[in-house]
Amino acid sequence: MPAASHAPNPAVFALPDHLSHKASPAVIAADEQHFAAITRTLESRVADLSARLDARRREPAGRFAQTIERDADIRRLVAELATLRRFGVDLCIGHIALTGGERVYVGRIGLIDESGTPLLVDWRTPAAEPYFAATLAAPGDVVYRRRYRWSGGRIVDLWDEVLVDDDNAGTNLHTAPDDQSAFVTSLSGARTGRMRDVLSTIQSDQDAIIRADATGALVVDGGPGTGKTVVAM
Repeated sequence: MPAASHAPNPAVFALPDHLSHKASPAVIAADEQHFAAITRTLESRVADLSARLDARRREPAGRFAQTIERDADIRRLVAELATLRRFGVDLCIGHIALTGGERVYVGRIGLIDESGTPLLVDWRTPAAEPYFAATLAAPGDVVYRRRYRWSGGRIVDLWDEVLVDDDNAGTNLHTAPDDQSAFVTSLSGARTGRMRDVLSTIQSDQDAIIRADATGALVVDGGPGTGKTVVAM
C-alpha cells in the first residue's frame, strides 16, 4: 500500500510518511504558490501553441519560401508542445533563495507568465548558474539551494542545502535540511543500464566544466560513478 501524502496540495507534493517534516506549510507553501502559477501559465501556453499550430497547418501552400517558413514554424511549435506536455510542472528542478529574500526557480526551459514575470529560468543561462555553482566555501548571494525529486509529475522528496549561517542569511529560513544530498541519493540508487535524468543533481564542479569555454580539448578525469558521463552529455 503506498504511503500517505502529507502535502496540502496532492497535485504536486506526494511526500511519504517518513518525510512528513518536509511537508510543513512553512517549508513548502511558497513552492505550492509558485507551482500553481507555473501550472496556470503552462496551460495557457499549451492552449496558445495548439491554436497557433492548428492555424499554421490550415494555411494553404504558398510560394516556396513561404512554405519552407511555415513548415519550419510548425516543427518548432510541435517541438515546444512536446516538451511542455512531456514534463508539465516538473520542468522545475529546484530553486535558490537569495540574501535579499528573492527565490529563483530553475527549469529545463525558461517560462514567463503573461505579465512578463519569470517563473522559471533556463538551466543553461547565466541567471541559473548560481543554482549549480554556489558552495559552502563560495555561496555568493545564495542562502540555500533546494532540489526536488520528481516521480510521475509529483514531488516525492526534496533537499535543502543551507550555504550561509543565520546571521548572514538576511531572511528567515524555512528549510528542510537533509543529511543525504540529491547527489548522494542518486549515487546510492539502484543502477541500471539506462542513464537516469541527472539534471537536478549536477554539482558545482560539473557545472563549471559544462559552462567552460570550448577552446580546445578538455580532459575530464575521475573514478567510476563520479559524473564524467553527465559532463560529456
